Amino acid sequence: MQCQECQKRQATLHFTQVINGNKTEVQLCEVCAKEKGYMSYPEDGYSLHNLLTGLFNFDSSQMKTPQGSQFQQVKELQCSKCNMTFSEFKRVGKFGCAECYHTFATHLDPIFRRVHSGNSKHHGKIPKRKGGDLHLKKQVETYKQELQNLIVNEAFEEAATVRDKIKDLEKQIQNKEAGDNQ
Repeated sequence: MQCQECQKRQATLHFTQVINGNKTEVQLCEVCAKEKGYMSYPEDGYSLHNLLTGLFNFDSSQMKTPQGSQFQQVKELQCSKCNMTFSEFKRVGKFGCAECYHTFATHLDPIFRRVHSGNSKHHGKIPKRKGGDLHLKKQVETYKQELQNLIVNEAFEEAATVRDKIKDLEKQIQNKEAGDNQ
């Protein structure tokens, strides 16, 4: 079976995901699975050390290979504002300040993918009272995706209707923002 993502390599991994009773099955090659965040292990394979590190939640990235009888210490990533380290964040599960998001940005994407079942963007609910323009903007984004699908399928009459809906919503957003700025 071919990889569902790249359509080039043989699918060697089978992932089944059940969310709210909806079952999704994906067949991927190892390369695409790593890119999508389904797998994360060292290129040189998984050793007993890696297994024990994962079981005991020890961050082995803090140490380099031994030289002689001593380990060389690697400078750990640390927030310049609150001095929180990445290993502290992993242990505690929350950041110390807003600057932590910028400091640890390169390490967050794999965590978000694991937490959000392979997605790096959250598509949650927005409270109606506090959402403001967010509901309208989210609706515009949905209509734009629908518009692209209609254009690809050459359903131009429906696409024109959706285009008009997008224009109306964008006009509403502009009017609300103009009213808020006064």
